[in-house]
Amino acid sequence: MNTYKFTLLVVFFLGLNTCYQALAQDRLLSLEDAKAMALSNNKKIKKAAKTIEAAEAAQSSVYASDKPFINANGVGVHVGDPLDVLLPEYLGTASLGITQVIYAGSKINTAKKMSATAVDLYTSQKELTGREVFLEVETTYWQIINVKSKVKLAQKYKALLTELLKDLINSYNAGIIYKNDVLRVQVQLNQAELDLTKAKDGLKLLKLKMAQLTGMSNIDFLVQDTMRNDVVLIEEVSESIAIANRPEIKMIKSAVEIEELQSKILEADRKPTIALNVSGFYANGKQINVTNGSNDLTSYYGLLNVNIPVFDWGGRKQKVKEQKFKVEAQKLELEDKEELLSLQIKNAYLILQQSIQKVDITEKSLQQADENLRLNQDRFDAGTVTGKDVLEAQVLWQQAYSEVIDAKASFRINEANYKKAIGQ
Repeated sequence: MNTYKFTLLVVFFLGLNTCYQALAQDRLLSLEDAKAMALSNNKKIKKAAKTIEAAEAAQSSVYASDKPFINANGVGVHVGDPLDVLLPEYLGTASLGITQVIYAGSKINTAKKMSATAVDLYTSQKELTGREVFLEVETTYWQIINVKSKVKLAQKYKALLTELLKDLINSYNAGIIYKNDVLRVQVQLNQAELDLTKAKDGLKLLKLKMAQLTGMSNIDFLVQDTMRNDVVLIEEVSESIAIANRPEIKMIKSAVEIEELQSKILEADRKPTIALNVSGFYANGKQINVTNGSNDLTSYYGLLNVNIPVFDWGGRKQKVKEQKFKVEAQKLELEDKEELLSLQIKNAYLILQQSIQKVDITEKSLQQADENLRLNQDRFDAGTVTGKDVLEAQVLWQQAYSEVIDAKASFRINEANYKKAIGQ
């Protein structure tokens, strides 16, 4: 009885494990799922996020620079002959000081603005990285669907050739056709088998790439079986708005602002710096207190430090001029980038238009090839055309079908590329 119950238990858990594996293998991955996983797991995006955290930590450090800071110090001293005549043989001191910068030529406030702008720059960098990763994810997603469709096409094409080969072998055995008619189809069938193997290998590689992009640990996922047919041109957007939405422009603008703030800091280096320090100390040593001869001494002192740059052979002045030239260079780079992005947007839109036309043309060609294949197959069955004619019709049909698959995948990829170009 116990053995029977144990066997039932084993069968139950084996069944559960099989169901779990089946569910895991049948998991359907949508494009939005892939993007969400990439946002959470992609290493490039994680790296960009860490860069922002580093910039925020630097910002916090800069914001603390105008606060009073406290230093504690302790020293132990042993002196030998003849210094022990002037100082105690053993001496220990401890001090505590507070320093406050009073004036630094606006360097601190400028540095605060720089640190905040640096955070903005790295935030735009993360945004750019995210968009690039999303484009790569979407491109890979449509490539997977493309190659998956190619696998199905190769299987259909192989089935057509196999059926034709069977008919031709029967005709050859009956002495109706020559052997070269059979060999021609066999060669094409071998090529179809090779194409099927290549498509399956390509699908596996693309799934591995998707797993790397999204952080998945395996390739046990499925995507939708077919390409969507809603091939519609996106409305063209204003270039100025599109360019303003691009993180590349935001990054260069932040870089220009940082260079301008750096100019102000260099200007501030030519101004006085004022700092106040107040320190208290305690010393212990044999008769160290000169007022009463005791072994303890407690006192304090205050320092006002004023540093005024007077003459450096024009070094600081030349650094300011150098920085101004860097600012001008950054501004020219911004203008150049805006022009390049304008061309990129125009080009992306033209390519998108062309891909729509290509989908339309290839679909018409497929309809014609399909009709041609049907007519040739009917005539072959009626004995009015040869197997060579059917084979040529099948090859044309396979090529037309393949071009439709490629055209639809290219449209989806070009659509994503245009959306990235306009900052969406």
